[in-house]
Amino acid sequence: MADFATHELRGDGIVLRFLDLGGIVTAIEVPDRAGRIDNVAVGLPDHVWRARNAHYRFGAIMGRYAGRIAGARFLLEGREVRLAANEGPNALHGGAGEGFDARPWEVERLGEGAARLRLVSPDGDQGFPGRLEVTATYRIDEGPALRIDFEVRCDAPTVLNLTNHSYFNLAGAAAPSVRDHRLRLFASRIAEVDEAGIPTGAMAPVAGTPFDFLEERAIGERIDAARPHVTGCPGYNHSWLIDGADGRALRLAARLSEPGSGRTLEVLTTEPTIHVYTANHFDGSDLGAAGAPLARHSCVAFETQHLPDSPNRPQFPSTVLRPGEVFRSTTIFRFGVTP
Repeated sequence: MADFATHELRGDGIVLRFLDLGGIVTAIEVPDRAGRIDNVAVGLPDHVWRARNAHYRFGAIMGRYAGRIAGARFLLEGREVRLAANEGPNALHGGAGEGFDARPWEVERLGEGAARLRLVSPDGDQGFPGRLEVTATYRIDEGPALRIDFEVRCDAPTVLNLTNHSYFNLAGAAAPSVRDHRLRLFASRIAEVDEAGIPTGAMAPVAGTPFDFLEERAIGERIDAARPHVTGCPGYNHSWLIDGADGRALRLAARLSEPGSGRTLEVLTTEPTIHVYTANHFDGSDLGAAGAPLARHSCVAFETQHLPDSPNRPQFPSTVLRPGEVFRSTTIFRFGVTP
């Protein structure tokens, strides 16, 4: 028997399902241009969530630190914090051990279209200092849209980086590829990284490169030329800096469309960056909930967050949270159709 429960939120033109395990979004059902309903959130069958999602992080809340930290260590107020490395010498998504994506969250229903999820992360969790009180609110908004609001308090100085790690295929969760999806990113610079996905510190203009989505283009048009191949797999696994982001106001970060179905997705966020990951490591050996192989480039994730390795990069937007402060962020996934 599964050791988690499924929750459902409904709104006009959208149905959302999620688990109390990791806050995992398992389904987002929306219509295409002909009114046909399909799930556009790619995920796993119910019976394998606990065993396999640590490999993929489908739909989960990532923490304490989404993304990579070089050397699995950083300095905080003059003291070295050491994490357990889980990707070579580096820490990915908080490092080894159970992250927020593998924890049971307390769920409070706020009506048919909203729920509040709560988690307490103790001092020393994944090696990070400070006790955290974390709230994630899932809400169905007009659009139709899924709105995710994070709110975090701590009792000692710490760092954090939270995101939702949902994967999308607007043709439906069983569709084989997103290479023909058309993408526009409202971001004129990218964080340059090495082959391990660690930022070099440079912010490179995207114009005229394979990372240039300033005008709408097919994801697959230049995907094979996007270098470096982070951790050896071709595709996008990089962070774009959202133009005009100030950490407070919602900004349009991405617009995605799928020509066949007519479905569209807009991503708005208060976060400074959007990390685009095109399922580069998927090898087709697992089947998704829709029964189709989880193959390379079969879906795309939009991780709204701060930059990787920010705790080691004082020139990056800060990820430090101190007692008395409240971390807040909002991301909206807004769906629609083209004629």
